[in-house]
Amino acid sequence: MTLNRPKAVANKQIDNERVIVTEWRFEPGAETSWHKHGYDYIVVPGMNGNLLLETTEGNSIAELKAGQSYYRPIGVEHNVVNANDFEFYFVEIELR
Repeated sequence: MTLNRPKAVANKQIDNERVIVTEWRFEPGAETSWHKHGYDYIVVPGMNGNLLLETTEGNSIAELKAGQSYYRPIGVEHNVVNANDFEFYFVEIELR
């Protein structure tokens, strides 16, 4: 079943030989679409909120806190959805 969700907006800030830094903004219910990460990465939430993580192993809710970064290794495959009733954003730093 395909859902007709709005798309998250990616604003690439830095893209060089060492890192890719992207700000992701999600209106309520917006998604990244399914993707697989080609690099290790760090996420820095800009605010408190919840994201729905859809994965092949099932769905979960991530409770994020402003400024509390987390790391994930290369190969993560998922769709990220804003589970809040307000706009949410984070900065993603991919390590080449």
